[in-house]
Amino acid sequence: MDWGMKNRLSRILQPKTGRTVMLAIDHGYFMGPTTGLEKPWEAIKDLAQYADVLMLTRGVLRNCVPQDLDKPIVLRVSGGTSIIGKEMLHEGMTVDIDDVIRLNASGMAYSIMVGTDYERDTILDLSRYADLAEQYNIPLLAVTAVGKELGKDARYLGLACRIAAEHGAHLVKTYYCDDFEKVVEGCPVPIVIAGGKKIPEKDALQMAYDAIQKGAVGVDMGRNIFQSENPVAMIQAVRAVVHDNATPEEAFKIFEEKK
Repeated sequence: MDWGMKNRLSRILQPKTGRTVMLAIDHGYFMGPTTGLEKPWEAIKDLAQYADVLMLTRGVLRNCVPQDLDKPIVLRVSGGTSIIGKEMLHEGMTVDIDDVIRLNASGMAYSIMVGTDYERDTILDLSRYADLAEQYNIPLLAVTAVGKELGKDARYLGLACRIAAEHGAHLVKTYYCDDFEKVVEGCPVPIVIAGGKKIPEKDALQMAYDAIQKGAVGVDMGRNIFQSENPVAMIQAVRAVVHDNATPEEAFKIFEEKK
């Protein structure tokens, strides 16, 4: 692995712990003005200091984020469908590698859809980005999704993660599930978990803790932070779980104290 790739990965996975707290704010690329993210910078300006990485789109980065923000960026590079479209699980390449470089991104995020009619298209495009990732030493995060009828099952999430790694992803994002350790064991690259839909703060902290205990290297959490009753307190509690090995009870106490 070349120096540039190692350097960018070290900005995503913090060297002291080997873990990461990614703040996902890319929801607008298919959901539009998501609740809590109507004004992106207003939503995250007090959160950014507690995140290790921001995951967002180039439009939000260019138009909403101050240029002097010293925070690594994982840039969303796939899209093309929306929540009201008939082919929601058919994303394609939306950002040229030149723009990834111009925006000084530390990583790229591309979604693959396994167990859907369009899995071949998304996996082939992931492979193309993997080639570009190696050419320019920019880590590639594969964001995995599976067909709705498959559910959050370790067999299928494990399949998606392994496929992503086999095709060249340097990191994988997936959902937490029962038997999550089997997903981790079958994937040769680090895994971060998706926060998913908003759930109670205590439950979200428990999920993050369980994932870390079973081998995840961090979280890429959005709605469970910026839709929290106190987002700043919540992201600090999540950090405690990820980087300080806080238990869910300890982290929830931090949340209660900070709010």
